[in-house]
Parts: sequence; C-alpha cells; structure tokens
Amino acid sequence: MERATEKDSNYTNLEKMPLREILLNINKEDQTVPLAVAAALSQIETLAAATANKMRAGGRLFYIGAGTSGRLGVVDASECPPTFGVPFDWVVGIIAGGDGAIRKAVEFAEDDTEQAWEDLAAYQINDKDVLVGIAASGTTPYVIGGLNKANKHNITTGCIVCNSGSPVAAESKYPVEVVTGPEFLTGSTRMKAGTAQKLVLNMLTTSVMIQLGRVKGNKMVDMQLTNNKLVDRGTRMVMKETGLDEQQAAGLLKTHGSVRKAVEAHLNSKY
Repeated sequence: MERATEKDSNYTNLEKMPLREILLNINKEDQTVPLAVAAALSQIETLAAATANKMRAGGRLFYIGAGTSGRLGVVDASECPPTFGVPFDWVVGIIAGGDGAIRKAVEFAEDDTEQAWEDLAAYQINDKDVLVGIAASGTTPYVIGGLNKANKHNITTGCIVCNSGSPVAAESKYPVEVVTGPEFLTGSTRMKAGTAQKLVLNMLTTSVMIQLGRVKGNKMVDMQLTNNKLVDRGTRMVMKETGLDEQQAAGLLKTHGSVRKAVEAHLNSKY
C-alpha cells in the first residue's frame, strides 16, 4: 500500500510555476497541518499522560529517529533544559548515524535495525523510561528496531508518524498518527510531515513539563538564565510576582539563579 507521505504532489510542473504561486501553494498545504494534528489530539493526550507519569516517578524521555525526524527530536530534547531548567539527561534525542548526522546525512544509517538499541543502551535505558520513535513514513528500520527491543525490555513506547497503520505505530504502545498527506514536493517529508512532528513535540514536552510543575501561571520560572534577554525577562517576572523594583529584583535573581528560587526566597523572607 502506497504511503500517504509518498503520494504524488497535488501540484505539478513546479519548475514552471511563478514564484508567488509556489509560495502560496506551499502555504496552502501548510495550513492543513494543524488540522491533522487536531485529529490526533486524543493520541497525543494519552502519550503525554503516560510520559508524565513515568517522568514523575523518576524516568526519562528518549527520542529516536533518522534524518529530519531525528533532528527534530534532538532539537526538542536540547531545548528542554534551558526552557524548563531540567537536567540535560531528562529528555534525550538520538539520531541515526550519531550527532554528526545532525548536519550531514549518514548513508544507510536509518536502515540498521540493531543500532538504535545500541545507542539507547549507552544511556542505560530501562523500564522507568519512555521511548518515542519519530518517523514520518512510519517504516524506518532504525526506529522499528529500537522500539521492538524496548518493548522486550518492558519500556513504555510511543511514536510520532505521518501515515496510518505503519510498522512503527504497530511497535508502539502509545502511537500518535498525524496523517498529513502528499507533500507539495513529492516525498519531501521535511515539509508538512516535519512541521506536524515539530508541533506534536512542542505539545508533548510542554504539556509534560507543566504536569511536572515546571511552569507557574504561564511563565518559565525554571528557565536557565543564559543570556541578557533571559535575565531581563526573569527580572520582570520577579518584579511582577514580588512587587520589588527592577534593581532589587535583578539582585535577587542574580543571587538565587532562577525566577522560582528568587520569588520563593522573597516570600520566605516575609515570615
């Protein structure tokens, strides 16, 4: 059966299409992606709930993928520590072919069914953890092999795929299937499928971190203060929560290193 992500584009003669029309048609296709994600909300909710439960009990979240899918997992994982102040190994992104594949494709890395488990074993993955396979096609051998081995070790498994009824989904206890259909450029799943995967990853980690108490109100109170912009943002957050002036808030933030700790210290000083 032909996969939806591999079907011919709804557009042809792209090389003859005026630039404005190319852009309009790409945008037209992109507008279908959030609707496809919305159709999978129940699956996303189930995966997010299971992930939060595992992480609340001390587990970690792992992503495995190849190509664009692998890169998206690495990006999402790498953004969790600065955004939520969590340890760097709470969310781990692994790409077929190793970190070098983030910048340069590694030939046939995605076709190795054994390598994913070897990559995961280096992190001593265990049954406290969650493994999410990311594969637009839903057929990536690297991802299938990793999920299969994880299931045998009683590890909670999920996936983010862009075709229905795929082998990757079949290996996942909590599959998320966002069916995005044919790409504007036939088979180029870095486009709609990649956008859909990014949206789901945003939803997964953000909702999980909220459930784990890493957000207060609507603020990133545990964010790492790694540049002046974030220090300024943190200072404003402390000012709003405490009523302190800018100089006092900045000093408190500098002393305690995070918005949460600064606000807590101020509140405790009142008693």
